[in-house]
Amino acid sequence: MVILGQWHNHQIKISVRERERSLTVSTIWEDHLLTAAYEGGGRPRTFITQGTVYRRALNGRMLAKWRAHGRRERRWLSQEEALKIEARGRALLQAVYADIQNGALRGNAELPPLGHTLFQRALAWDEEKSRADANRYRQIYLPIGILPPDQYSAIVLQATLGCSFNTCTFCTFYRDRPFRIKPPEEFRQHAEAVKDFLGEGIYLRQGIFLGDANALVVPMKRLVPLMEIANEVFPAPWGSIGRQSERAANHLKTHRGAWGGIYAFLDGFSGEKKTPDDYARLATLGLKRVYIGMESGHAPLLRFLHKPGEPEDVLHTVKAMKAGGVAVGVIVLIGAGGHFYAKAHVRDTIALINAMPLDHRDIIYFSELVITDDMPYARDAAAANLQPLTHEECVEQENAIRAGLRFGKSKPLISRYDIREFVY
Repeated sequence: MVILGQWHNHQIKISVRERERSLTVSTIWEDHLLTAAYEGGGRPRTFITQGTVYRRALNGRMLAKWRAHGRRERRWLSQEEALKIEARGRALLQAVYADIQNGALRGNAELPPLGHTLFQRALAWDEEKSRADANRYRQIYLPIGILPPDQYSAIVLQATLGCSFNTCTFCTFYRDRPFRIKPPEEFRQHAEAVKDFLGEGIYLRQGIFLGDANALVVPMKRLVPLMEIANEVFPAPWGSIGRQSERAANHLKTHRGAWGGIYAFLDGFSGEKKTPDDYARLATLGLKRVYIGMESGHAPLLRFLHKPGEPEDVLHTVKAMKAGGVAVGVIVLIGAGGHFYAKAHVRDTIALINAMPLDHRDIIYFSELVITDDMPYARDAAAANLQPLTHEECVEQENAIRAGLRFGKSKPLISRYDIREFVY
């Protein structure tokens, strides 16, 4: 429910969402509009003020995002800065809730019992609890490098650690760990720990993402038990609810379509080649979409990037998934190879995507290459004297690929994918 009212001569909006068990308060505070949003257990999620959005990650870090001179800017706050933002939101809630209790704040409706509970939990989330929560996260997870944008609200379960080939020169997310498949009992313990850690924040999560970078490369005889465990531990519309509360079970019976399924990355080039029947089996366990870092349809560029295969490997994998009833997310790396590879990158990427049997359940992501000094790509590009594309040229390259794509009546979603926006 949404409560509208006046508070200290300013409008105030209090949103209590029963289904998601979340609280959001928005009003003028310290001469500026401030919006503060919290999970059901009291964990802060988002703060918005003075044109800047602050997103708190589960590890306690906070990303600030704003627009300046027509471009999106962003930076990660220090821990002390993040805690100050949390404290400011908590001060707002404390003042608002005090006036709700003493009758000084009146709106168009009374705050429901759930609203009182959510206020109290958010107010109990002090600096000590925030630091402890971040430490607990680090005991459960290894750093989560990246997720597809539509999976930022998923429950991440690290069924594997690292990447099975880890050779891509533009990726540094998994250099700190060898590839390993968790045995079933270890994975179950991890999933149970994630569930307990999320607490009532689970109501804001949609679906399960099997990490890390290449979880679908796991052979079927080992992958199926891991997916069965995910279904047993976590509530899902296709399976049991595990040890979740009766209230959570009733919630999911009522809102079956909201959960979303199981998702994962697959490199699409290497590892065990699964058949359409394999994907059909995984679909019965809830697998909905698999994301493939195709990067390019140009074979020489793939070799320059140290991808472990050929464009035809990706096409074969996509066809097998689609035949098995699983949707795909195809990721294209914009700007890869600079000017030297640009024309061939556009031409062959268009040809490869147009050969795929994509429909409305699928997604094409355009991800602009972000170069950092610690990347092998930066070294290789310098050695090859490759001239990088500017941001404006990357936009032109993306538009050129978009213009060449041809689909039937059922078209995939096409979207941008900025890895710098990732917060989990």
